[in-house]
Amino acid sequence: MSMAGNLRKVRDLSGVGRLRKVARLARRRPRVDLSHPARSPLGSSVVNCVTYRDGARVSGGGDLLDTVERIRKSGDGFVWLGLHEPTDAEFAGIAELFDLHPLAVEDAVEAHQRPKLERYGETMFVVFKTVCYVEHEELTATSEVVDTGEIMVFLGQDFVITVRHGRHGSLGPLREELESQPEQLAKGPAAVLHAIADHVVDEYLTVTDALQSDIDQVETDVFAENGARVDPGRIYQLKRELLELKRAVVPLARPVEDLATRPIRVVDPEIQAYFRDVLDHLIRAKEQIASFDELLNSILQAHLAQVTVAQNEDMRKITAWAAIIAVPTMVCGVYGMNFEHMPELRWRFGYPLVIGVISVACLTLYRGFRRNGWL
Repeated sequence: MSMAGNLRKVRDLSGVGRLRKVARLARRRPRVDLSHPARSPLGSSVVNCVTYRDGARVSGGGDLLDTVERIRKSGDGFVWLGLHEPTDAEFAGIAELFDLHPLAVEDAVEAHQRPKLERYGETMFVVFKTVCYVEHEELTATSEVVDTGEIMVFLGQDFVITVRHGRHGSLGPLREELESQPEQLAKGPAAVLHAIADHVVDEYLTVTDALQSDIDQVETDVFAENGARVDPGRIYQLKRELLELKRAVVPLARPVEDLATRPIRVVDPEIQAYFRDVLDHLIRAKEQIASFDELLNSILQAHLAQVTVAQNEDMRKITAWAAIIAVPTMVCGVYGMNFEHMPELRWRFGYPLVIGVISVACLTLYRGFRRNGWL
């Protein structure tokens, strides 16, 4: 179906009023940073809707339908539509207008997707997992270290649609940064996709640097003098949070590599060079995560070995004291028997002799165990 046909179809939809209402809200409202879980003050999922031509922001204009039609007739510029956790009803009209594939639309609304790149005709659908380091005073067995979200990007010749899920990953600052670089923004929607990918991957590196501090602290505690008393739950918690980060970073390597090396119609060849830089940063993040995983395994094994050694030390001390206590127990057990004829039973020096023998035997055992490191 042609683009003009799509526009006519959208105008005939019974839900066109709803789409116009969403577009008007996006045009009237100021840009809102939805880094919090609540909806926007206007009750719409639309964060921003802006038209760009020759790298510059175009102010004013009609509603979304008129804007898209004007851009497609002139063949110049593109629309960047940003949404935050839209519902099926809110996204239905937009999907019809831009001829988005139903499977991609379902993924964008439902979220909880793996990082991926899919192509549907002239439209590309990319999923990024965003991450954020959660500040905490002290790492415990229940501390949340990594918080994740998602950014879905629909990319066409004349539009970019970003759908964000989660409490972080706001694209407001990124949009302002891009608008300050009109020569980059003039390269079209692919420039927006690169900026988002670069922003997401840079956050990966930021989180890995923060995780490095937590891992260093755990390592220091484990190898301290009382390292055997460290709660192993802290190590397991770090491994769980590292796994969450790994699920965001590792699957993204293939999509970014495709963007950097394979010819894609909606991606300008000049932009592909920038994606190679993003790929380098992503590989660095992957290598850091792999090294952290190995280091945490080593720390956990060292901690378990310390616990085993400490338990062996305790068992040796218990055994040594049991051996020492066995001497007076045996002697007192013998003389505690009620036999009438027993050696030295009525001897004047019997009691001091028994006490002396017990003391000498216990002292000899104590010195022997102490010399061998058991006590």
